[in-house]
This record gives sequence, structure tokens and C-alpha cells, in this order.
Amino acid sequence: MLVLSLAALICYAAAILLLGGWRPARADSEGMRRMGVVIGLLGAALHLGAHVWTWHRIGGPDIHVIAALSLVGAGMALISSAVAWGRHFQLLGMVVYPIAAISVLAYGLFGIHAPENMSWPVQLHAGLALLAYAMLAVAALLALLLWRQEQALRHHELRTLMHRFPPLTLLESLMFRLIAAGFVVLTLALLSGVLFVDNLFAQHLVHKTVLSLLAWAAFGVLLFGRWRFGWRGKRAVRWTLLAMLLLLLAFFGSKFVLEVILQRGT
Repeated sequence: MLVLSLAALICYAAAILLLGGWRPARADSEGMRRMGVVIGLLGAALHLGAHVWTWHRIGGPDIHVIAALSLVGAGMALISSAVAWGRHFQLLGMVVYPIAAISVLAYGLFGIHAPENMSWPVQLHAGLALLAYAMLAVAALLALLLWRQEQALRHHELRTLMHRFPPLTLLESLMFRLIAAGFVVLTLALLSGVLFVDNLFAQHLVHKTVLSLLAWAAFGVLLFGRWRFGWRGKRAVRWTLLAMLLLLLAFFGSKFVLEVILQRGT
């Protein structure tokens, strides 16, 4: 598992260098960029492979807090690789690959725990939840990039990283598409939780459930506001970040408190 984690880490580092503009003399910049995306995609595959290998070795899935963060990091890398294939979105890969690299390093060093006793419906619920977090986390990063781009344009900071930003409307459009897709997956995750998770409102799960529902509602309000009132700019960024904060507190905040501070499983 450490070998796969190290290989993923090396791939992420190489992808960051290539997307950041490093290339041998006389090399084609577009070709190097695409190579960076391919290497980043390979890193994400190795990243997921480290989890699969570990689950096979320990005899079941492990989604304790560090492992869950690592899985979300791998999902973010996969999504960003697909997005960064487009010419205008290489900056996203440069932001996400370091996050994925840190998460796989943490998993390789500290993330292995005993497998959790989960039926396949509960595994489905957990998988949908982690996928939703990955999609919405990338959308939140796009919201931050959108906010930074608007700040740069307002203050005429044309000599910064502006040349790496995609067009403003394209960035905003992608953010809302990811939010819409993530909202659908999050809805499925919540429905599967209602159907398959026992005692969803038990004392140790009630905070997670309530915060998840609040995050789902916030994303729903944002999508409705976009559809009905054309919300964009600062308002869209604020709603996106608020909803993502609630989602982070719902899952990772509750897992950290239960597993790290209280030393209890979820």
C-alpha cells in the first residue's frame, strides 16, 4: 500500500510541475499540459488502488476519518483531471493535485484502521456521500477561484495568475454544473441513508444528519436562486462556501470528534 501511495504522490508532483509550466526546452506546451493531466489521472488511479489494496488486505472497507479524506482527495483528483483536459482549467489541477497528494500521504502514514462492519447498502450510502463531497468540494474550489478572479479584475491585477484563469462565465458555468451534479448525488446519499442506515437520528448521528440536511437545503436554495433569479457572482460564491462548510462539518467534523476526540466509531 505504501508503494502505491508513494507512486501516486510522485505522479501528483509531476502533474503539478507540468501544469505549472515546467517543460524541457523546445517541448510543446500544450502537449506537456495534456501529459500533466494524464499523469494526474494516473496518480488518482494509483491513489484509489492504495485503498482497494488495503481493503483487500484488512478484509473490508475502511472509511475512518483519514481514509475518508483520502478517498475524497482521490475523487477530487479524478474530477479535476476530467475538467483540466479542457485548455482553460489547468489551474484547477494545480490546486487540487496538492490536496490529493497531502491526503494520500496522510493515508499512507496514518490512515489504516480495522475494517468497518458495513452491509452493501450502507457501503453504497457511504460511497455516494464521498462522491458528493468530492464533486461539491471541487465546486467550492471553483467558487474560490471565481471570487479571486473577480477581485483581480476589480483591482486591475492583470500581472498575477490571471492568464491561467478560465473565462469568468466559463468558470461560473462549470461551478454550477458541478453543484447540480453533486446535489443529485447528495440527494441519493441522503435517501439511501434514510432507507439503509439504522437509527439515523441516534444521538451520535443526529448532528451529522441535521448538518447534512442543512447543507442539502443550502445547495438547493442556491440552485433555485440560479434558475429563478439568475444568482451569480458574490452571492453564488457565498452560498456555495456556506453549504460546503455545513457539509464538511456534517461528515468530517462529526467523524473527527467521534473517532479522534471521543475515540468512538460511527
